Order: sequence, then C-alpha cells, then structure tokens
Amino acid sequence: MRRLLGTSSREMHKFLPYAWFRGKCVPFKEANVSIATHALHYGTGAFGGMRAIPDPNQNSSILLFRADRHAKRLSQSAKLLLADLEEGYVLDALHQTIKANQPNKPIYLRPFVYTSDLGIAPRLHNIETDFLIYGIELGDYLSPNGVSCRFSSWTRQEDNSLPLRGKISGAYITSSLAKTEAVESGFDEALLLNSRGKVCEASGMNIFIVREGKLITPSVDQDILEGITRASIIQIARDIDIDVIERAVDKTELLIADEVFLSGTAAKITPIRKIESTSLNANRPIMDKLRNILIEITEGRNNEYKHWITRINL
Repeated sequence: MRRLLGTSSREMHKFLPYAWFRGKCVPFKEANVSIATHALHYGTGAFGGMRAIPDPNQNSSILLFRADRHAKRLSQSAKLLLADLEEGYVLDALHQTIKANQPNKPIYLRPFVYTSDLGIAPRLHNIETDFLIYGIELGDYLSPNGVSCRFSSWTRQEDNSLPLRGKISGAYITSSLAKTEAVESGFDEALLLNSRGKVCEASGMNIFIVREGKLITPSVDQDILEGITRASIIQIARDIDIDVIERAVDKTELLIADEVFLSGTAAKITPIRKIESTSLNANRPIMDKLRNILIEITEGRNNEYKHWITRINL
C-alpha cells in the first residue's frame, strides 16, 4: 500500500478549529464520518468553495464573496443528488461557522452535502444525506505570477454522463488524475479538453483568453463548470466595455492568444505563463485590469459591486 511521504495534509493545512457538522458547530477533530459512509465509496456528494477575508477597514468583520450565489449553486448541486438543501440553511450555517472560528486571516470554506448512509448499494433513492462545512487558512492557491500548464491526456466528462452543472465530488477523479499527471511531468497545472477536442477548463478552474481586445471563454455547452468567479469576471468585463465572447475554443488559440488566464475561487485570477513548450505573452493589460477590480470588490472597496459582498460581524 502506497503511503504518503513527507509532510502530511494535516500539517500542510491549518484547519479552522470548528466545523459545521450534523446541524451545529463542533470542534474540527470531532467532525468525523464512518469508513462505511456511502459518499466516500461512490462520490455521491457535492461541494462548494468560498473565500472569506477579514475586512481591511474593520477588524471585527469578515467579508464573504458572492455567498448567495455559492449557496444557490450548492442547493442546485444537491438537487442533482436528489437531496434537499435550502439556500438559507447553507447561509445560516456559514455565518455560524465563521462566528465560531473568529478568523483573523484569509480563509477558504468548504461546504459539502453528501450521502451519509452506511449502505453498500450505489443509489440516490431512500438514502440519508447530511451537510457539513470546514475551513482552512488559505493565501494564494496558485502563484499570482503565473503558472505553467500542459494539455492533459485525460478528457473532461460529458454532461450526458455526469451532471456537470453541479460540483459533484465523484467527477473530480478526472481533475485529480490530470493535476497529478501535470505536476509529475514538470508543470503546475493541467488543461482539459472535452470529448470534441475543444478547450474545456483546468483541473479546478475556468479559462479565459484575450484576442484583439476581446475576452473569450469556453461557453457552458462545452462541458465546463459554471464557475462563480467566471461569471463575475464576465460581468465586470462587460461593465467596463470589454467585449466578451462565450464559444468553443481550440487548443491552438491558447498558444497564439494575447493573454491567457485561469479563474476560480481558490485560484482567483491567475495568469498562464507557459503551455507545454510555448511561452506566452507576459504583458496582460486586460487581465491586470480585471484582477485589480476583483481585488477591490472582494476587499469591500468597490461600491458598485457591494451587493456581491456579505459582511459578517464577529
């Protein structure tokens, strides 16, 4: 049996002291599930990812970015598992979890709805489900200076085989294979193509390119995850009169694009500096403009988008 060598994940990640588990906040070390848990064996869960930061202008509050959209997507993901998870319940649990932990550094929250039954049959009917939240302290997930990527040998699943409109945990086996393949072959990140050979996304991020001043990103019919950061970038770009085109993207377009970058809750906006043997343009004016605006918004410094921010007083 292969065992992890070196630093363990518990040592790598600083977990928040309290988690939301079975309807209340409990010490993280007590939030445990059985080894027979259905979701552990069959990937029958759905998760979200949210960033929260201390308010730079008010030490006693925490800012959550687009909490309502995250709660709505998780509720919709739960429906794909035939589970009922109300948006209001998710938001209330997030508030209570943050207040219990009193964070003073940027954090990443992981809400997760899953089949908690101990049965062995792969099914979604007549089965118990539950919901939990835990968090970690998190700075930059990827280098803000840029990452190197390779095209993965693994193909992104199709929506007719997996419900890709949700963040279904079982779907991330492909992301895991692609990420490890990329890292073990000397790259930072993987780029996945769909079954039609079009650019889809990275292992856990959406992708954008810029060509002739236009912002281009794979459309939702290309088997992508409907990312919340992706949607936010599209809205910001349109608001500042940048043309946005959502369509199929060929892999060679990435190699000749003026700018290429990734987006996601963990990754935020991260430039791609190299794809396989091709070094990309280091001058990224449109990406820089979008990234600066997004930072302003998440730090509560942009009144035009203040409705995207939820402030939690500690």
